[in-house]
Amino acid sequence: MPTFTLYFAPDTCARVPLIALEEIGCPYNIEIIAFAKGQHRSPEYLALNPKGKVPTLIVDGRPLTENVAILTWLAQTFPDAGLLPKITGDFEQAHILADLAFCASGLHPIVTRLRIPQFFCDTPEGQARVFAMAEAAMRPNFAVIDQRLSKGEWWYGDRWSIVDAYINWIWFRVAGTSFDVSDFPNLGRHDASLKERPSVQRALAVNQEVAGKLAALGLAIKFSGAGAVAAP
Repeated sequence: MPTFTLYFAPDTCARVPLIALEEIGCPYNIEIIAFAKGQHRSPEYLALNPKGKVPTLIVDGRPLTENVAILTWLAQTFPDAGLLPKITGDFEQAHILADLAFCASGLHPIVTRLRIPQFFCDTPEGQARVFAMAEAAMRPNFAVIDQRLSKGEWWYGDRWSIVDAYINWIWFRVAGTSFDVSDFPNLGRHDASLKERPSVQRALAVNQEVAGKLAALGLAIKFSGAGAVAAP
């Protein structure tokens, strides 16, 4: 069994590989990255992940970055965990990679603009415009996902996969803004179903524990109407 360490910040997309590790049921360690302290830009962390982002998964001392790569590797290394559908050929594998890439490169950048518009404009009027444009961009994507989820409980119909965890993280981040999610009932149902899964419950408990530790140190990240700021 490999030795795993997940570099993690609460509520970030690092929650997705955390759920994957819980689903696999293997031991792992958590290293907390405090964004409010700038640890993602420390020389020590940049030596592991020069992009200065989470997640980073350390496997037997070797770093692996980017959720598409991390999740694909975990699924291939632990096939009995059922993180992704079993495939019979390269074309099916490409479809699964497309689904993961849709989350990582199609949806995640829009989430960033909804959650932290001040990173893209330094005036209140401009930030409001960034949010409005991101909302307009996300709605047709959510419509596609909601329609697909109307045909089955999960993204792949009757079987759960780690793609569901990724989609749910996106939903969680968007629903935490002023974005009106009432037009997407199947995504809301999907959220409720996912929270019943034991691996997700365990991962959310870890997330809450880490968030509590950071808050106790005054290093929490909170969100206001203007976006993300360090808690006082």
